[in-house]
Amino acid sequence: MVLDVNRTQVLAYRAAAQGLDRAVDDPAKLGVLDLGVQNSAADTARLALAARLPELPDGEGDPFADDGDFTVLWSFRGAPHLHRRADLAGLARALWPRGDGDASSRLAAERKPLAAAGIAPLEAFQAAAKALRAVVTRPTPKGEVSAEITRRLPDAYSYDCRSCKARHIYGGLFQLVGLPAGVRHEFDTSPPILVPLEGRPGIPKSGAGTSEVVRTYLRLHGPATASDVAGYLGTTRTEVTPNWPDGLTEVRVDGHRCFLPEEDLAALRDVEQPDYARLLPPLDPYLQSRDRDVLVPDPARQKEIWKILGNPGVVFLRGEIAGTWRARASGKKRLTVTVHGFGKLAKAARARIEEEAERVATARRIADASVVFAQD
Repeated sequence: MVLDVNRTQVLAYRAAAQGLDRAVDDPAKLGVLDLGVQNSAADTARLALAARLPELPDGEGDPFADDGDFTVLWSFRGAPHLHRRADLAGLARALWPRGDGDASSRLAAERKPLAAAGIAPLEAFQAAAKALRAVVTRPTPKGEVSAEITRRLPDAYSYDCRSCKARHIYGGLFQLVGLPAGVRHEFDTSPPILVPLEGRPGIPKSGAGTSEVVRTYLRLHGPATASDVAGYLGTTRTEVTPNWPDGLTEVRVDGHRCFLPEEDLAALRDVEQPDYARLLPPLDPYLQSRDRDVLVPDPARQKEIWKILGNPGVVFLRGEIAGTWRARASGKKRLTVTVHGFGKLAKAARARIEEEAERVATARRIADASVVFAQD
């Protein structure tokens, strides 16, 4: 019999699966790191972990130490993510395109000039990965790496950039091959300093293990569809289908056909509604689910959360996204968090949000926090 659930149950399940209940105190054991946590210059990965851990470790256990068990590099969709180092060899193979069709789906502006030059999409991935690996042999600024790769590759790999008034490799392809090339980022550098990954494996010759990545997405962001998975991987449903894993069960979400790993069905069925507040940063794993209509049914609210540039963070309150927030630092003394609620926020909810703002300040190494509530 197919389990029928509503979006409220789905969101409660995802919150628990993604560690928002703070049931895990070891960053290495956080489920969201099975896919990585997207990072940016705004400390998004640090804030995402701070929202999930009872306390963010520092010193020897600091996940953001350059010589630790974690690192940041370009992985899913070419975006920078925090990953466990131990996962990287397998992930590089899992994210390698399965063929020219898959590789072409992941390209953007570079697709047409490469095709016009007779360069197959998978060939482009291989050539760019080899060039990036060859260039990054020591800590090197991203701009210098880009310039040298551009010099080494045929003209079809690059374009004339208006903003920097130079010709350089297409940024999408450049970043899509960061993981398979074995190139990481030094922490807290913007633009990034690129560094050869210690003990890096060879560039994949073919993909392997993609079905496990699909399963992990469904565990963390499910119940979901093949199209949702494809969106997360940056490819098409057609390319995901051959890697569709066994051991999934069908679930109906408000009447829509979705899938979840069989072993997670009981957790979905028996989930309790969350009774806590969290300040989630822009790009947080919770916001990476591709079914935004489930996360936030109101299209107008979606536009407030997911922007082309400069996304705000969101207020997660008792299982729903209840508003957005932005922070402004005054040196290292005070962080002012401005919250725009989607409706009236009760006094108890405001108190919880103020506690979470202190946590954000601590994660950013700022002494104190204050909250300004600006209702719609």
